[in-house]
Amino acid sequence: MANSNYDYDLLVIGAGSGGVRASRMAASQGAKVAVVESTFLGGTCVNVGCVPKKLLSYAAHFAEDFRDATGFGWSIDDTQFDWPVLRRNKDKEIQRLNGIYQRLLESAGVTIINGHARFIDDHTVEVDGDHYSAERILIATGGQPFVPEFPGHEHAITSNDAFYLDALPKRVVVVGGGYIALEFASIFNGLGVETTLIYRRELFLRGFDDDVRHFMRDEIDKKGIQLRFSEDISRLDKQQDGTLQCQLKTGGEINTDLVLYATGRVPNTLGLNLAQVGIETDQHGAIVVNEHFQTSVPSIYALGDVINRVQLTPVALAEAMSLVRHWYQESNEPIDYSLVPSAVFSHPNIASVGLTEAQARDRYSKLDIYRTSFRHLKHTLSGSEEKTLMKLIVDKVTDKVIGCHMVGAEAGEIMQGLAVAVQAGATKAVFDRTIGIHPTAAEEFVTMREPVAEN
Repeated sequence: MANSNYDYDLLVIGAGSGGVRASRMAASQGAKVAVVESTFLGGTCVNVGCVPKKLLSYAAHFAEDFRDATGFGWSIDDTQFDWPVLRRNKDKEIQRLNGIYQRLLESAGVTIINGHARFIDDHTVEVDGDHYSAERILIATGGQPFVPEFPGHEHAITSNDAFYLDALPKRVVVVGGGYIALEFASIFNGLGVETTLIYRRELFLRGFDDDVRHFMRDEIDKKGIQLRFSEDISRLDKQQDGTLQCQLKTGGEINTDLVLYATGRVPNTLGLNLAQVGIETDQHGAIVVNEHFQTSVPSIYALGDVINRVQLTPVALAEAMSLVRHWYQESNEPIDYSLVPSAVFSHPNIASVGLTEAQARDRYSKLDIYRTSFRHLKHTLSGSEEKTLMKLIVDKVTDKVIGCHMVGAEAGEIMQGLAVAVQAGATKAVFDRTIGIHPTAAEEFVTMREPVAEN
């Protein structure tokens, strides 16, 4: 039952992964809970993020699969791709997931309020003219992509729009150097679109291990994506035929049919009226919270992408679980962000857990670096020149594996298992004692014996 002074014990703003998990878990503890959502259930990940993006990535791999098949004796004739069919099937799956989220909330006894919430005071929000009060309020509104302002910026789209294109363009320019930019460049290229990737710095994937960054540059180049580093768009002009002309800061120009900006995401706080209740935000607009996700206003909490710590769905889920345990089970154990595994569903895939080599050199006095690159067994017959990279970073003093990185097919699937080992504190000796599964690419992680670099 709710505190008699309030309508609800907990009111959650945002029905994304973190918000839904916190709502359901709080309700399971006997709390009276409501969720306010202005768009669609499931948040970014389900609707315009990881789920539909992975579906598009699967679709984009088939062109390579068809080419590879000929080396194995298959004759693949007259293949053709129908974007509207993919989009329709993808939309149907997203609608199914929306329904699942709705049923999960309803079966947990959570009230769903449709509309946009704005704060009235530290215990009250307004949604379309109605007021709702709660003992605690949780902000889980996520983030959203943005296009920086420059002449003609209104002609560019974001990753949100890319999922709902009426037709596939013949040419696309993707602007950005993070994982979203690489993923969409890979998707468009795989679906047969002439693709150019523009990034304002010398090399993409800042924050990833340098070996991974350089290796990916070479692999992406093999795929036929035009890479334009140390470049940026200064102006975007729409032509009479509907195409776009990109004026580059170095003085050149590119003519294209579509420009997708993937230069970053911002916390989704617009219209929440945070200033009304004095909720502190940082210079990037992210909500500032303590180790238990409490904002500067004691009755208001925040988690997930809106606090801009680690923008990954499983992290938001972990934060929600941690918060509910803190509220109802008196747990004070903070989230450990040090060993969060991640994957990039570019072509080829990237995955990692732990430290990059540069980070490790800053923190440890002596390291062993193990690295191998090779052509996947499959490609000895397929004819593909794609290569795989694997790398282990080991603290020489304790023999612990403190970083693990991979570029190659199914890297995310492989890294999930390795993340368990790294989280458990496995040493290189444990890796060495582990018998490999042959023939697999993954076995290379337990057969690297000689370090390529020592410190």
